[in-house]
Amino acid sequence: MQKLIAPFNADTLTLDQAGGKGLNLGKTARAGFPVPPGFIVTTAAYRLFTQTNQIDSAIQALYQDLPMDDPAALEAASLAIYRLFEAGHLPIDIQNSLLPAYRQLGLQTNHAPVAVRSSATAEDLPGASFAGQQDTYLNISGDEALLQAVKHCWASLWTGRAMAYRSRQGISPDTVALAVVIQQMVPAESAGVMFTANPVTGARDEIVINASWGLGEAIVGGLVAPDNLVVDKTSGKTASETIAEKTVMTVRTETGTQEVPVPAGQCKQPALSKPQVAELARLGAKIEQFYGAPQDIEWCYANGQFYIVQV
Repeated sequence: MQKLIAPFNADTLTLDQAGGKGLNLGKTARAGFPVPPGFIVTTAAYRLFTQTNQIDSAIQALYQDLPMDDPAALEAASLAIYRLFEAGHLPIDIQNSLLPAYRQLGLQTNHAPVAVRSSATAEDLPGASFAGQQDTYLNISGDEALLQAVKHCWASLWTGRAMAYRSRQGISPDTVALAVVIQQMVPAESAGVMFTANPVTGARDEIVINASWGLGEAIVGGLVAPDNLVVDKTSGKTASETIAEKTVMTVRTETGTQEVPVPAGQCKQPALSKPQVAELARLGAKIEQFYGAPQDIEWCYANGQFYIVQV
């Protein structure tokens, strides 16, 4: 049987095992960049789950004559598939691999908060980024909540928009699978996205940073207009900045996350200081150099340190 769990430092990870997000996080961690500790629930676990619960054949039946240009039909099929995953039984082999790895992440406690991120095999590829197509669950704590979050990530491979996108890209449904990244949760004070080439102008000598308070989901989900900073890649100096009025931020709760108002005195304050902007830009430039191409990076800042949570 193929390995159901793989640590970030496994140097034999492949796209088929780890998905695009997991593969890149593993590479980034092994290169010594500040990636929060974690591991990958490989696509072998996904395939074992779907085969054990006879979900593959059910998906094939639903796909027959499914009109990919009909949003209502796609959502109905997606809901039917979601219910199959929700009702499916997690094989004991998966539980016996996943839960000890989770406890090791949390120093032997079974309540360590983690981020649970989907990582599809047809993801982060040239010409098929799949940005936002699958789900992420933050601040998940406890065995049962973790197992449920993994199942929900697997099911998100079959959202209506993901099925339609794969159809447009010519990707057959029987060739895709989904790995899941389990990562220590960072109590982010600020977070955002960094582009190591200017996505608006294409300028390769500029880094663009979007930043806001709290966890990065408020930015990714479009709930807040973030600060926008354009940084000279060579000098690290800020070439231009727009400090937004950041009214909402995503924060951790006892059972997950929620959006709360930003304190009034903090709304118009920059989420990063000038030295922090320069430090983050240097980190982005090093990651770009490592990969040999411009990168789209999700980052967060906590306790005086930047962390990379997606590349």
